[in-house]
Amino acid sequence: MPTRRQLLLGVAATALAGPATAQAPGEEARLEALLDRIFQDSVDESPERATSLGLDKGARAALKARLDDRSSADKARRLEETRARVAALRGVDRAQLSDAAKVDLDVVLYQQETALNAGERYSYGAVGGRFSPYVVSQQNGAYQDIPDFLDNQHRVETTADAEAWLSRLSAFAVAMDQDLARMGEDMGAGVTPPDFICDLSLGQMRALRGQPAEATVLVTSLAAKADKAGLGGDYGARAARIVQAEVFPALDRQIAAMERARGAATSDAGVWKFKDGAAYYADAVKALTTTSYTPDEVHALGLEQVADITGRLDGILKSQGYTKGTVAERLTALGNEPSQLYPNTDEGREAMLAELNARMQALDGLLPRAFRTLPKASVSVKRVPPFIQDGASNGYYQRAALDGSRPAAFFINLKDTHDWPKFGLATLAYHEASPGHHLQISLAQESTAIPLIRRTGGALSACTEGWALYAEQLADELGVYENDPLGRAGYLQSLLFRASRLVIDTGLHHKRWSREKATQYMVEVTGYPVGRSQREVERYCAAPGQACSYKVGHTVWVRSREAAKAKLGPRFDLREFHDAALLSGAMPLTVLERHIADWAAATAA
Repeated sequence: MPTRRQLLLGVAATALAGPATAQAPGEEARLEALLDRIFQDSVDESPERATSLGLDKGARAALKARLDDRSSADKARRLEETRARVAALRGVDRAQLSDAAKVDLDVVLYQQETALNAGERYSYGAVGGRFSPYVVSQQNGAYQDIPDFLDNQHRVETTADAEAWLSRLSAFAVAMDQDLARMGEDMGAGVTPPDFICDLSLGQMRALRGQPAEATVLVTSLAAKADKAGLGGDYGARAARIVQAEVFPALDRQIAAMERARGAATSDAGVWKFKDGAAYYADAVKALTTTSYTPDEVHALGLEQVADITGRLDGILKSQGYTKGTVAERLTALGNEPSQLYPNTDEGREAMLAELNARMQALDGLLPRAFRTLPKASVSVKRVPPFIQDGASNGYYQRAALDGSRPAAFFINLKDTHDWPKFGLATLAYHEASPGHHLQISLAQESTAIPLIRRTGGALSACTEGWALYAEQLADELGVYENDPLGRAGYLQSLLFRASRLVIDTGLHHKRWSREKATQYMVEVTGYPVGRSQREVERYCAAPGQACSYKVGHTVWVRSREAAKAKLGPRFDLREFHDAALLSGAMPLTVLERHIADWAAATAA
């Protein structure tokens, strides 16, 4: 029989229209209603999130024609709202809550307090779960977010859906102008992107602006979706007129502003150059790793792990006949062998996508050995849209819609297939799909035991990215590389890459490394090509601290599991551990360690 807690969350998931009406005893009911209200408000205030979750329907149908407000005024409003939420959450008597509810409170309060503290201290860019000092960069800004969002998340099945797309096209121009205004404010305060970020951003803006309006994805995607839905109408021509009359002029204004920024920019890559830059980065590291680690401690951890993993790789490569040069040079030689490369053609890209999908399917049969609970949502591999590939990360996961209307996807950047030698593809699939991001995020989203705000929440990169690296390790433990030593080398290269990030991110933002020095370090440590390494480094420049979350998270996940094994001895069950860890949703690493310790103690009792 479902608990009152499950009934409450079930009502919220079904209605999605306000505070749930089922009641749990006392203080717990108060917390549940508060968390549900925070979730409902967050969806109402973000039309893009409503669409992403599949909740832009029914009472929220009007949201489908709108985009998020990116203005300074709305940023200030959201900060005040966060302040009120923190006060309300702090008013909950934690001592009266169940163990599960304590985790819910701890997680959400941590996220809200992080956003509040950073928002009060730093006025530029975005802070909170993610620190992005630049409103517009090769990774941030409506100019690159919205075309991708419309193409991949805005569904067109009815005339109303198509009309909503057209409304969003007009709103796209407004959003770019809002970004432009905030960018100007930040530059006035001395926050200007490095020259290479300006160049990357301009390249992407000009790529969109350089097409005829009717050839942009903003038009072709709508026309294709409307045609597939059999809607009729001249939606392509109408969209092209909006792009020409509204979107392109706004894009021209943004290009002009970025050109002015380029004129004032330097090549300094790190945020140390800004007022309070050292404090900004220290806060970013704490927020993104959800630990108390300092930049110096993260840097030292990275150096230690780079040395350890390099030593493990050395033995494998020597056993396979790769004996000359440094480990990185041997990895480079392996990655350059013709047998390891897919042709850098559309046919080669399709073959790579097919191989990744096959790898994911092959692992499915092994998962019941490690997991008692598996997600219902499916996942497939797709290509990062070419129009954003120059500035996009090398890969990213997109969760399924909450209502099941859109499956999950792992997007891989295929600008150059030679960035992805075959020996490393398997671990890539395990990281981004199952048992990595897809399994963790989908299990939480499908859970009825945690509130909606935690089922759909983000901004806990250390927990999710750390899990994805742990999933790579788990695949190795399940025996996928038993007869594939080069595949194991690919797995270890992935860990080495993430360990090098600890050194590079802190090097850029704390030790004042240049982009060139950081890129060279990655090449010399990992053996990755210069182009791929430089794209990674450029990403860290636009998102300080985020790259540290992966390996710190992996370290804590492994430490938590080993502590539980030591506590339980022969009573330790891996599948039960994974249920305890995953069905409770993502959480800050400090909360995760306490949660796993409590589970182990209760299991041992």
